[in-house]
Amino acid sequence: MVEDGRVLTAEMTAALRCPVCHHPLAGQIGLKCPRGHSFDVARQGYVHLGTGGRMPSGDTAEMVMAREEVQSAGLFAPLEEALIQTLTRAAPAARLIADLGAGPGRYLARILDERPEAQGLAFDVSKAALRRAARAHPRMGAVLADAWARLPLADGSIDAIVNVFAPRNGREMRRILRPGGVLIVVTPTPVHLGELREAAGLLDVDPAKQERLSATLAGFTPAGDQTVRWRLDLMADQARKIIMMGPNAFHGHDRAVPIVTHAEVTISTWTGRPLPSRRADRGAAR
Repeated sequence: MVEDGRVLTAEMTAALRCPVCHHPLAGQIGLKCPRGHSFDVARQGYVHLGTGGRMPSGDTAEMVMAREEVQSAGLFAPLEEALIQTLTRAAPAARLIADLGAGPGRYLARILDERPEAQGLAFDVSKAALRRAARAHPRMGAVLADAWARLPLADGSIDAIVNVFAPRNGREMRRILRPGGVLIVVTPTPVHLGELREAAGLLDVDPAKQERLSATLAGFTPAGDQTVRWRLDLMADQARKIIMMGPNAFHGHDRAVPIVTHAEVTISTWTGRPLPSRRADRGAAR
């Protein structure tokens, strides 16, 4: 049983689909489809809807902890505020919001704080992240699923998708987004954390990232973007945690010194026509 008694709401469950046969799921503490495939909600509060013999492992517990500490310190607060404002303008009536690659769920939780009528589904492959996402907000459900595979969601079931520094499966995003829904993507610009990256010898940001994003989201229509830039006066431990919360953690970069650096990201908004529905997905959430 889930430790704090939390279950997926009826609205969340109605949007979910069996990852094996793609039929609707029912239940709260445990989920089951009409063909008998069943899925338990872990005692930490997330439901495992991944398939296949081997799934990506995602962020480690150390990476998740570093991210939580950075976000809790307010170092990425300007991004949180800009994301909330963008979603408010683009999708003021969105009631079910999915964060694909949600990590510990901070961004989605902040969005839900400002939208008392909305509910959220946080998707990730990291169990360490989902343990925290499951408790990040009372109106958030946490689901383990591979973003590169078919997502366990019904066609047209999601009002708005948020994707922050995470993988993007454009075809699946189009499939699950309802007609008139919006996708909001956050990507780093080439100068993001430039001073820190140069001082610590970190990985560069691909200068063609926006071009690759447009190719990935073929079928979507760009509806506007903005650049958000802010200054970070980092103590050595804060700089190390920023390094450790991202892909540089896999490359042995864990040393840092006090430094002033600048964060810079692009927040882009997209709309798009849905893909043709498949029979097993009919009868989506609403």
